[in-house]
Amino acid sequence: MADPQHAPVIALHNLTLGYDRHPAVHHVSLRIEPGSLVALVGPNGAGKSSLIKALAGGLRPISGTVGGLAGQRVAWLPQHNGLDASFPIDVRRTVAMGLWHRVGALGRFNAEHRRLCDEALAAVGLTGFESRGLDTLSGGQLQRALFARLILQDAPVVLLDEPFAAVDNRTSADLLALLHRWQQQGKTVIVVLHDLAQVRAHFPLTLLLARELVAYGPTNEVLTEAHWAQAQRMHEAFDDDAPLCAAPAPAAEVHDHDHHNSHGHPHPHSPTHGRSQPAEALP
Repeated sequence: MADPQHAPVIALHNLTLGYDRHPAVHHVSLRIEPGSLVALVGPNGAGKSSLIKALAGGLRPISGTVGGLAGQRVAWLPQHNGLDASFPIDVRRTVAMGLWHRVGALGRFNAEHRRLCDEALAAVGLTGFESRGLDTLSGGQLQRALFARLILQDAPVVLLDEPFAAVDNRTSADLLALLHRWQQQGKTVIVVLHDLAQVRAHFPLTLLLARELVAYGPTNEVLTEAHWAQAQRMHEAFDDDAPLCAAPAPAAEVHDHDHHNSHGHPHPHSPTHGRSQPAEALP
């Protein structure tokens, strides 16, 4: 297992992400402590997948920085995993890809590696599926196999994008229990989710994003009517074709006044950096 001491502090500073120089995530600053279990939520199109892709190293910032992850092994499961289920590969070989950091391109797959694969498959309830082809698996079974691969990656930071979409309730419950075990081992786990009831039940911390940071902190303080309404306003006001704007200064300071800008979308209220504001809870 990963040494909890190796889980980094993740520090985002004025992070702006986008495509073709048009921002999708705008001036996000926050700090995620080691061993955090964080739900990343927000309206559709709020930049959640872009942010988690940047944390995984798959999207370079337009401006700002992602601190703490340089040189770290990060396990990332995108929403669209890219696997071709018709490709002739069995479950054990798919899971064994998680051992890349141990085996390497030219390494030999030995009895110890097979044992680790079997243990990972047992942990996700897929004992007996080792020789099954991917094309024979249900959606939930395939997601279990991908989580077994994450187990073998044994990274101190785990990033998941909508991992429970289109899977059955039992699979979701089993995999959520695995997330809690990872947190107990000291891993930092950040998960994009849309099911707010699931977030409240299982995630101590929530990051609410609407192209900009709305709030980050304890889930019961972040998931409020006021914050969600603010997220909707901020997202609806965002202009996808707007040019980049200058970063606010000082970057990480919370401010309580509206301000003018030249990038085509207003900032109705300043986001809270690393804390949340009390308000009436969502039902």
